[in-house]
Amino acid sequence: MAGLTPRDQVKRAALRLFARHGVDGVTVRRIAEACGQKNHAAVGYYFGSKDALVRELVTDGARVIDERRNAMLDRLEAGGRRPRIADIAAALVEPSIGLAAAGEEEAYIRFIQMLMLNRRDLFMDALEGRWNSGYLRCLDHLRRLLPKLSPAMQNQRFVFIGAYLAGVLALREAALGDRSRPHRLWDAPETLADIIRTLTAILDAPAGDGPGAEAEATAAVVGSVGVILS
Repeated sequence: MAGLTPRDQVKRAALRLFARHGVDGVTVRRIAEACGQKNHAAVGYYFGSKDALVRELVTDGARVIDERRNAMLDRLEAGGRRPRIADIAAALVEPSIGLAAAGEEEAYIRFIQMLMLNRRDLFMDALEGRWNSGYLRCLDHLRRLLPKLSPAMQNQRFVFIGAYLAGVLALREAALGDRSRPHRLWDAPETLADIIRTLTAILDAPAGDGPGAEAEATAAVVGSVGVILS
């Protein structure tokens, strides 16, 4: 953590610990010890509370992802051709990759996934409806690109891709953070391309003929950083 301010050292240590153990599984004392702070009240000193630290970590990553996604969509829309489903799938995946500094362990996606499972209220409170404009733009494109699906079925697919993205990117992040052995699957550049292809396939699959899916599909509520809440 050389070169970081003490405050940023606390944030980086907390992010890694939260990603591995969840927010409720990590004490402020453990965070202070992990970043070499002798003062075990460091979290309170710099952030006021552990929840305030969590909120800042959520918005830090969400802001970066949203800015990257909007920039990517701007380039696509200015490119002279209408984006395809695969282009939008790439815009959903690529901005969430490589959020950590060079040589540092990626942890943000796992942190968000753990937070969504255990402290969804805190996650939503941290975002307050912000940092999701790029994701909303992606959904607007997908609604246009999936005209054969009803609005209810489109929303159902959006729920599916949110769950798929969170799960597979968290698996990738965890594997790459494990330095004890090689992870050829997750290290391979082609793996990201295949994640984008499978995401495209989920979106582009034909609708079934049965009434159940249409009847039970619920309107999706959009969180940020690529998270869909059913």
